[in-house]
Amino acid sequence: MSTPAAPSTPTAPPPAPTRPLSLSRTTATATRVLRQLGHDPRTIALLMLIPCVMLFLLRYVFDGSPRTFDNIGASLLGIFPLITMFLVTSIATLRERTSGTLERLLAMPLGKGDLIAGYALAFGALAIVQSALATGLAVWFLGLDVTGSPWLLLLVALLDALLGTALGLFVSAFAASEFQAVQFMPAVIFPQLLLCGLFTPRDKMHPALEAISDVLPMSYAVDGMNEVLRHTDMTATFVRDALIVAGCALLVLTLGAATLKRRTA
Repeated sequence: MSTPAAPSTPTAPPPAPTRPLSLSRTTATATRVLRQLGHDPRTIALLMLIPCVMLFLLRYVFDGSPRTFDNIGASLLGIFPLITMFLVTSIATLRERTSGTLERLLAMPLGKGDLIAGYALAFGALAIVQSALATGLAVWFLGLDVTGSPWLLLLVALLDALLGTALGLFVSAFAASEFQAVQFMPAVIFPQLLLCGLFTPRDKMHPALEAISDVLPMSYAVDGMNEVLRHTDMTATFVRDALIVAGCALLVLTLGAATLKRRTA
């Protein structure tokens, strides 16, 4: 009498192969994100108008001391886009995950790299418009006195906005709700804001705080803006600062792709 065969143990499906980054999938993701944002006028207003409104208010807060606006206006020209892009990107990405959209997208032939790159491309396009509006307002309407080229100011403002996008994508993986995403701002943005050299030169800080500021990307964004403010030509220090900000944005985007979760637990 033959012994019945033991039931076969189901095996776990093999892990999905890592899909290489695809230009077509990336651009399709960026187009979808831009189309969704186009139906959200409040978000567009936040991205485009808030930095301009803040610069406008700042200019007339220091109406009796225009030189003060010249000293800090260039720095804030890079900081405001970083903050707004961080907020909008972190909340938008989290909303897609909690609604199940992200899980459905990743079930398709769409890799994490395609998704992160698509978001970076979409918000990068918005960052170009945002930075151009803020730079144009500050230089040609509010009279920001810049020794160097305004195009270099625009470049740093754009890099800062892309850094904010990268940071927003990264922290969204660790938030379970939109409220938690906003709570990351005191942890991620505020320390950089205090230590970037906006309020006092970094070499005047306590040595421990100066050492911390040396590894924060916002410090190099402010340094780059100050280089444009003081020098007529592009300096080696400016190139270093711009490369550091760009490198940090690329590094954080890579970490964001590695930590991206399909849905919130």
